[in-house]
Amino acid sequence: MLEVRPLGLDGVLEIVPKRHGDARGFFSETWNAERFAEAGIDLAFVQDNHSYSAAAGVLRGLHYQLPPRAQDKLLRVIRGSVFDVAVDIRRSSPTFGKWVALEVSAEKGNQILVPKGFAHGFVTLVPDTEVLYKVTDTYSPGHDRSIRFDDLAIGIGWPALPGGFQLSDKDRNAPLLAEAEVFA
Repeated sequence: MLEVRPLGLDGVLEIVPKRHGDARGFFSETWNAERFAEAGIDLAFVQDNHSYSAAAGVLRGLHYQLPPRAQDKLLRVIRGSVFDVAVDIRRSSPTFGKWVALEVSAEKGNQILVPKGFAHGFVTLVPDTEVLYKVTDTYSPGHDRSIRFDDLAIGIGWPALPGGFQLSDKDRNAPLLAEAEVFA
């Protein structure tokens, strides 16, 4: 059993798998191809990624891969919490440049599905945060792209965190949406 909640942009979903708990802890089925297909999510994941961030304020994104190596992503947090963002980068979409965000946390046990055609990023809200995510295509350096997290044309309402954000050089120097190579 799982709850599927649309987040306001086409295909971006919050997924909350059922937790079975007792005094020992809990058990949760976080991915089951048959159950997800019954919920209208029929994807073939080919790679799992694991991200660890030592500090609060580690910002990763906004990342995506161009066709034909575009990726759907299913992300969950196994320790800590993140403010997770999806930005519509499909030029032909009526919601091009719009974004949605969701707090994803180990405590909530929720997940976010970010489909192809969206840039994705997150910032850690607490230290020692671990993120796991599945993707529908393997990493391809030739198709890997990014967009500035602070592009005013997008206007993401990132949370204010003490100490600000920690960024990679790639993310700090990413192009603005208007200059980026995106989906048609």
